Amino acid sequence: MRVTTVIIGAGHAGLAMSQCLRTRSIDHVILERGEVAHSWKHERWDSLRLLTPNWLSRLPGYRYEGPDPDGYLTMPETIAFLERYASVTSAPVHPHTEVTSVRTNSNGYHVETTQGEWEARAVVLATGACNKAHVPPLAAAMPDGMASVTSQDYRNPGQIAPGGVLVVGASASGTQIAEELQRSGHAVTIAVGEHIRAPRVYRGRDIKWWMDAAGVLDDPYDEVDDLNRARHVPSLQLAGSAERRTVDLNHLGALGVRMVGRLVGFADGKAQFSGSLPNQCALSDLKMNRLLDRIDAWATEHGLDGAVDPPHRFEPTLVPHDLPIALDLRQAGIRTVMWATGYRPDYSWLEVPVLDRKGRIRHDGGVAAAPGLYVIGLPFLRRRKSSLIDGAGADAQDLSEHLARTLDGDAVATASD
Repeated sequence: MRVTTVIIGAGHAGLAMSQCLRTRSIDHVILERGEVAHSWKHERWDSLRLLTPNWLSRLPGYRYEGPDPDGYLTMPETIAFLERYASVTSAPVHPHTEVTSVRTNSNGYHVETTQGEWEARAVVLATGACNKAHVPPLAAAMPDGMASVTSQDYRNPGQIAPGGVLVVGASASGTQIAEELQRSGHAVTIAVGEHIRAPRVYRGRDIKWWMDAAGVLDDPYDEVDDLNRARHVPSLQLAGSAERRTVDLNHLGALGVRMVGRLVGFADGKAQFSGSLPNQCALSDLKMNRLLDRIDAWATEHGLDGAVDPPHRFEPTLVPHDLPIALDLRQAGIRTVMWATGYRPDYSWLEVPVLDRKGRIRHDGGVAAAPGLYVIGLPFLRRRKSSLIDGAGADAQDLSEHLARTLDGDAVATASD
């Protein structure tokens, strides 16, 4: 079968790209291994809500219009939002069509799937950055009999065996899961490495409102000092909740969660931790305050100081004085290790030489290092908000324009031959 463009993945990024191609009258299909919003349906925990307020759920030609713009979509609501978007945009989704190979040919790309083969002039990879939960190699030395669960596998506290839990990772997933497990009766210890602290509400407004209004979310990728670094920083310690509560390390400590440093290994039944936690927390507080400084400066410049709460700063992260550098897991009653250590993309089916030594796509703002190949839905792809629903929509507008120019250039070149 022939088509101008194949989009791989029917999540929010793939659907956004589809709508942008549709408005440009570029014929295309979306190949999806499962169904629309597959990852949201099958690879998220039950209580998860979006980290962004509902009003920030914006896609090309579509946005949240419900009764609670300042709330946070639950997973069922997020799935319904995306399914509705696919329906109203008549997205050409081919469900249960797993891509097994993508390779170049004389006309562009040959795409093999479990439901047949496609020939396309362009391919858009919209499979996202969260295909596989990353478990560090040191996990191989875990004590025998210890349960190991990833944030991708986790659904609710009921699936966790009785006893304590060591949560490894303190970004958005780690802090939210640690809170839920602690509240459910598990004694939680959280191993903290690099993280970015952020308040849910600042000066009376959601932190994402400030980041959107002040232009932080629109910071462009080509104006960042260290782009590689920016693309791999941890997610903000945020959670969506009706109470708009801040879920940072101080909040967890007040609940009784025990803090330790970054996990560096296992030996003789003991978990070993770095002694860098005080420095990590001080650095995180510094980054948070830099963000708040930028927000305050923007508010003053735009005359908002009298319309919102006054500027203030939050108590520094409270780091325990008795930090262990080793912990006997069995003696501490820990029976489960929860890996909230991030994700990795899976391009095992991609037979085009565009991957770096770590298996990541080499690209310039989503334009991959092969003609007619694009990627969307990755962190800081073209702007700071690229991994958000709203950011994927903005990126899709840019990339669809580039794709259209590429196709027009190919047509001109062919006509002149």
